[in-house]
Amino acid sequence: MAALRGSARRGCLRCPQPAALAAAAAVAVCAFYYLGGGGETFSSATRRLRATPPAPAGPGPRGLHLLFMFTKAERNPALRDKAQAALRSLLRHGRLGAAEVLHFHLVTEGASRDIGLGLLRDLLRGAAFRHQVIIHDVNELTEKLFPIVEAMQKHFSAGSGTYYSDSIFFLSVAMHRIMPKEITRIIQVDLDLKYKTNIRELFDEFDNFPEGAVIGIAREMQPVYRHTFWQYRRENPQTKVGEPPPDGLPGFNSGVLLLNLEAMRQSKLYNQLLEPTMVQKLTEKYHFKGHLGDQDFFTMVGMEKPELFHVLDCTWNRQLCTWWRDHGYSDVFDQYFRCEGEVRIYHGNCNTPIPED
Repeated sequence: MAALRGSARRGCLRCPQPAALAAAAAVAVCAFYYLGGGGETFSSATRRLRATPPAPAGPGPRGLHLLFMFTKAERNPALRDKAQAALRSLLRHGRLGAAEVLHFHLVTEGASRDIGLGLLRDLLRGAAFRHQVIIHDVNELTEKLFPIVEAMQKHFSAGSGTYYSDSIFFLSVAMHRIMPKEITRIIQVDLDLKYKTNIRELFDEFDNFPEGAVIGIAREMQPVYRHTFWQYRRENPQTKVGEPPPDGLPGFNSGVLLLNLEAMRQSKLYNQLLEPTMVQKLTEKYHFKGHLGDQDFFTMVGMEKPELFHVLDCTWNRQLCTWWRDHGYSDVFDQYFRCEGEVRIYHGNCNTPIPED
């Protein structure tokens, strides 16, 4: 597998002239690097990171893919600390089969890339399983994503220039159109997590997807969408939209996402829902205006087509944020926040401290 993979620009708004395209192709830094043994080549910038240990003889290793965002880290020490804590807990509990490799997909840019690579290099030295690191350039991915998600950004973004208004934060929505076809499943995670069990067990959840499901995701554990869907709920007083579990539809939290990319590619229904006309139709139906990017899209689609989703148990994304308890919903908060069972992944969303071991 080549170290660098480039791709033509699709649907760009300002396409360069052919000569410029040729020059760009000659020097392009593509979306990702494959590092390590097994015959891959290395980029000079990332030669130091190698997969460990060598592959056993026989059939090729089975790849397990895990992706996370790591941007603007050079001016965000809190993000660096969260990433270190999350990865350290993952590695502490992580165990894979002898023929398995965990591919860490790092979506990053500029100075953040160097910070992220240094962090991974240091932490992965003691990993108990084989691994590879794959770098995705934010600008490359954004360029591919923008034509797909442009229409939905105005419905699910906080506003111009804010965190979720960037196309990259809709990556999970259209990852099946971005990743190479040989990657059929991938897990995308936030960095404010703490793993309490083997990450391999989370990959097993793909086998629990019911027919027609393309995404695995846990429920939102605050009454966020009870609030967001207030107008629809007022017009439809018997609706389950925004109601707490187990019988209601509280919406989703995208801190832990299982993306069956092959199923997403094959699902006519899911791809229809990405079309601008369908996004517009649903946002009008539900009077929806959000600010949480992909999470809002999945939540709205889940209200309309719940069969597309495999609902993860709350213990796989035990959110800790309690903001809405103190902002008008104390009477119903515990109905959303309740989670029974041994926690497998803590999610310290809205900067909530995660319990120590």
